[in-house]
Amino acid sequence: MFIFLQSNSGGLFQFFPLVLMVFIIYFFFIRPQAKKQKEQKAFMANLKKGDEVITSSGIVGRINKIEEGFVTLQVDPKTFIKVLESAVSKEMTDYLSSPSEDSK
Repeated sequence: MFIFLQSNSGGLFQFFPLVLMVFIIYFFFIRPQAKKQKEQKAFMANLKKGDEVITSSGIVGRINKIEEGFVTLQVDPKTFIKVLESAVSKEMTDYLSSPSEDSK
């Protein structure tokens, strides 16, 4: 005759690593990305004519016109280019407007 000892708390400890992994994935991957997307969306909503921006491909220009899904940038006095609104990068534009370390 075999006697099996069962522990009620054993099942709870088996799920602890799984819960810990979900917690880590959420706080280190999902949450920061969602925050970044929210900031980009707010940045896009606040764009207006005359703002100097940088696209994700590195083109620097001043907003001349904002249309449905498109932005017309003036890159030179007589040169205008039309780019997707989603191509305007918040991170690169913030880098443009931040004071450089060379001026310190």
